[in-house]
Amino acid sequence: MKIIYFMRHSEPLKSININNFDSLQIQNEKWPLTLEGEKLAKEKSLLAELSDFDVVISSNYVRALATAKYFMKDEIYIDERFGERKFGINSWDEKPKDFEAKQFNDFNYKMPNGESLNEVIYRESEALTEVLNKFSDKKILIVGHSTALASLFSKWCEIGYTDNYKFKGKVFFNGIWNYCETFKLTFDDNNELVNIENIKNN
Repeated sequence: MKIIYFMRHSEPLKSININNFDSLQIQNEKWPLTLEGEKLAKEKSLLAELSDFDVVISSNYVRALATAKYFMKDEIYIDERFGERKFGINSWDEKPKDFEAKQFNDFNYKMPNGESLNEVIYRESEALTEVLNKFSDKKILIVGHSTALASLFSKWCEIGYTDNYKFKGKVFFNGIWNYCETFKLTFDDNNELVNIENIKNN
């Protein structure tokens, strides 16, 4: 059996840009953690089940890296394929109010320069397969993002926009993504998912 823990990043500091010429995507990727976010990540890293990871992998977003650093031993692997879904917009005003709901109702829906959830699933699945094959005998943590992880879980689970998540008909998550929300996924030797559970260590 192969076990991977997936964690959403901790609370980000969404800064207000007065004179910043970075694209909206780059601004999004650069958000650090709030002080409370740093505290939460550190507290989670002290829990027995969430300690002693052999391999820690993070998306390239600063908030994910800033979370992952509390769980690393010597190094963090960065894989941008575990990054959040890209909106493909130049300002937040361009994002339709019902954008998230539309994406969950149609996994091919996207903005002209953004990503569909199916595209997110493809890149994350590719990255996950490589991780499962390369680190099969290790305790692994991957720190990523709620929408991207929810999309990945839809490969194996019934998920809703604001509803329970089910695996093989059994509810394992209420659909409310808190910061540092963590899941334990167990795969067989053929990389088939056999169990998923929401880790609620407080």
